[in-house]
Amino acid sequence: MSAPAPQNPPKPGASAPMAPAAADVNTTEVLIEALPYIRQFWGTTIVVKYGGNAMTDPALAESFAADIVLLRSVGIRVVVVHGGGPQIGDLMDRLGKEPEFRDGLRVTDAETLDIARMVLVGKVNRDIVAAINTHGPLAVGLSGEDAGLIEADLRDPALGFVGDVKKVNPAIVQSLLSEELIPVVSTIGADLAGQAYNINADAVAGALAGALGAEKVIYLTDIAGLLRDVRDPSSLITATDTAEIAELIRTGVLSGGMIPKIEACLEALAAGVPSAHLLDGRVPHVVLLELFTRAGVGTMITTAPEAAP
Repeated sequence: MSAPAPQNPPKPGASAPMAPAAADVNTTEVLIEALPYIRQFWGTTIVVKYGGNAMTDPALAESFAADIVLLRSVGIRVVVVHGGGPQIGDLMDRLGKEPEFRDGLRVTDAETLDIARMVLVGKVNRDIVAAINTHGPLAVGLSGEDAGLIEADLRDPALGFVGDVKKVNPAIVQSLLSEELIPVVSTIGADLAGQAYNINADAVAGALAGALGAEKVIYLTDIAGLLRDVRDPSSLITATDTAEIAELIRTGVLSGGMIPKIEACLEALAAGVPSAHLLDGRVPHVVLLELFTRAGVGTMITTAPEAAP
C-alpha cells in the first residue's frame, strides 16, 4: 500500500517551508513581553542621567543613543541629563592644571569653571546630541543656563564655583518635549546675577524629574545597583523604599560615593516622581531591559507607603 500523498505538496522546483528560526521566536516573545510596558509608559516623561562607562565606552554610547531614540519612537518623552567629570579631568591634565578635591567634590576656581563649561556644553553635550541624531533628528542640546533652566546658588565658598540646584524652570524642556524632541541637558547652572556654577549631575536629574512630573528617573552607574554587601554581587537589592533606604544609610550599609545618588533619588521621590532606578550602565540596552521586561535589572526605589501623600 502506497503512502498517502502529503497535503499541499510544494510546487515543483519550490523549496519546502522552513520552521521559524529560534532567534525569530525569541524576538517575537520579547516584543510580546514589551507591549504592555510600552502601553503603560506611552506619553509619560522619563529622565535618564547618563554617565560612567556607558558614556565613555564607544559601543555602549552607540547602544544608548539607539535606545533613547527607540523610547521616543514608542511614545515616551525622554530627557537626558549628563555630567562629564572624567572628561573635565582629562582636559585639565592636558592643560597642565592640577585638580583639587574636597570631600569628593572638585574645587572649581574661575579657570576650572571655564574648562568645565567648555567640556560639558561644548564637547560632551554635542557628542551625545550627534550620537542620538544619527538615529533620527530628534536631540537638542541645552545647558542649565539656557532660558533659566537651572537656577543655582553657591554650595560652599571653599569649593569655588560649585553650585546646588535652587530652582528648576522647566519651560524650555517642556516646549521641546511638546515638539517630540529629546532634550539633552548639561549641568551648568547660573544664579540670578548670571554667575555660572558647575552642579552635580545626579542632583540635576532628580530635581528636573520632579519639576517635569516625570514617571521615572533613571541613573546609569558603574555598578549593578544597591548591594547589601559590596563584596557579594548576589546581594543586589532589586526593589526597596525610602524607609528601608534610611535604615540602610543609618546602619552604614550604604555609604560613600553612592550617597549623592541616593540623595538625588530621594529628592525626586519627595517631589512626586513615582520611582527612581539605579542601573548598571555597563550592560548594553540596560534601560530597555528595565522598562520593557518583567524581570527588570538594577535597583528600583519607591516611596514607603506610610510616607506617600
